[in-house]
Amino acid sequence: MTTVGSVIYTFIEVPDEHDVARRQATVYYWADDSRMVSVGDVNRQSVTLDQIPKSVQHAVIAAENESFYTDFGISLMGIGRAVVNIFKGGETQGGSTITQQYVKNTYLSQDQTVTRKVKELFLSLKISKQRSKAEILQGYLNTSWFGRDSYGIQAAAQAYYGIPAKELNPSQGALLAALLKGADTLEPSLSPAHHRRAVERWSWILDREVETGVMSAAERAKYTVFPEPKAPVKPTSQAGQIGYLVDIANKYLRSHSSLTDQELASGGFRVYTTFEKDKVTALANAVEKVRSDSLDPEAREADRHVEVGAASVRPKDGAIVAVYGGEDAVKRFSNNADTSGVPAGSAFKPFVYAAALDRSANGGPVVLADTVDGSGFPALVKSLVDSENIPFVEAGAEIGLEKVRDTAVASGLRKESMARLEPTFAIGTSTPSAVRLASAYTTFVNSGTRTEPYSVTKVEWDGVALAGFDRPRAQRVMDAKVATEVGWALQQVGSASLAPTRDQWFGRPVWAGRTGVNDRMKSAWFIGATQELSTSVTMFRTRPDIPQLLPMNGVGGEESERGSVFPPRIWTDYQLAVAPTSLDRVPSVSVPAPAATAGP
Repeated sequence: MTTVGSVIYTFIEVPDEHDVARRQATVYYWADDSRMVSVGDVNRQSVTLDQIPKSVQHAVIAAENESFYTDFGISLMGIGRAVVNIFKGGETQGGSTITQQYVKNTYLSQDQTVTRKVKELFLSLKISKQRSKAEILQGYLNTSWFGRDSYGIQAAAQAYYGIPAKELNPSQGALLAALLKGADTLEPSLSPAHHRRAVERWSWILDREVETGVMSAAERAKYTVFPEPKAPVKPTSQAGQIGYLVDIANKYLRSHSSLTDQELASGGFRVYTTFEKDKVTALANAVEKVRSDSLDPEAREADRHVEVGAASVRPKDGAIVAVYGGEDAVKRFSNNADTSGVPAGSAFKPFVYAAALDRSANGGPVVLADTVDGSGFPALVKSLVDSENIPFVEAGAEIGLEKVRDTAVASGLRKESMARLEPTFAIGTSTPSAVRLASAYTTFVNSGTRTEPYSVTKVEWDGVALAGFDRPRAQRVMDAKVATEVGWALQQVGSASLAPTRDQWFGRPVWAGRTGVNDRMKSAWFIGATQELSTSVTMFRTRPDIPQLLPMNGVGGEESERGSVFPPRIWTDYQLAVAPTSLDRVPSVSVPAPAATAGP
């Protein structure tokens, strides 16, 4: 050790341990700045090392620090890489020993700075001399973050398997050891990609145990089936829709900052959201009214396992003002409002029509977009209103499915939710979320401009506002004439779909898209956009033990047309509940039929 290093080592003192249990919770606020929920009370239960199976200890050491029992508590190579990374503008993470991670968890902040890394180095050396390896390993396993709001192996065992740590088997222990690399990317319930990565890491750790001699090949051969954890459970404070709102806000936080789930769970943040309590309540009431009035799961098999997702976005600025993620976030963790997996069906066709019009406007004649039949409507408009499929399949082939996909993505749908570019692509095999469809339809309301949907307006920590949460700006993504012409077609869909209640909109236009009688997909959609709110509603059937969606035939009775009558009802009840104040603030604007396509 150099002279300078010796001086630092001599004078650096081991600070008091963090009292994680005293950290403040993170508070989420409604759009009017009233308190929505407080989350993040630290879930940690310390246990002694003899209450943690040897197999779990072996898995952690094999995965995180093979030389744990022989090293001096530090990895000079790892520290060197971290210092180089931070001077290059990257993160300091990577290459830490178990002792270093224990020191960081117990005595230091999570700051990614050279100063903190230097402190970590010398404290690790000192702790390694002052404490036994057993004490350090015990401390590490009791302070590490495992996801699901769990600090420590005991809380993690309960969160993932509903058992105390002492009952974990080697396979379960290997998965929990895998999570130490980063629950944000490895928690298997979060997405298929997370699940795939978790399986790979779990298998690798078991193989590493064989390589390091702590598990025999015969023992390893017993663990070929991934130890699926139980479904995540939300705290009761996040019951109803609250847990889904927090989920959407947290996703936005992670995508617009360097904040991790672990940092959010450690508490102290103030998160101001775009969610409006009255609209969230109205949307939930509209869904529950349809459930109670029209579905009878005890009497009809087709009414069982029915799920609903919905989202409401403000066209003028992209704010997500309400979502319906499911019956109860505590009972069902998956967020139906913000989860891809439900095919859009005919609700996707407006993007095909827009691509056709854009192709025509740029010198590429598209007969199907321009031809007018005896009704006076362009062919694709009539097909859109009548939910006909063949004209859109033909139009997709003529335009090019890449063009259709690019139009949809430019309008706000995520590229990863796009289906394979096969002939049926043009009739909605892609699986956008309810949030994304509601947002994408605002492109037609706004004459070709859209704003990225957002759910957080401000984040504070210790009274200081964090950077990265400026409100998104509107962008032009579609030619105004094309958007207006598609918008006129969507108003014809709105008139046809909402004719019985047309007078209730005070003559205001409704831009609408929906699945209909000719859709053969296992989903029902309705998207209705006014000048103030664009709201999408989907209904589908699913069971946790079956990967594919269940058939919608007969949901709500034979007259339901695969459940497609219910999303418009939900939309109508919601809109009527929130429309009175909304309509007073927004002047009525009627979009005339485009000159080239005007009907009689």
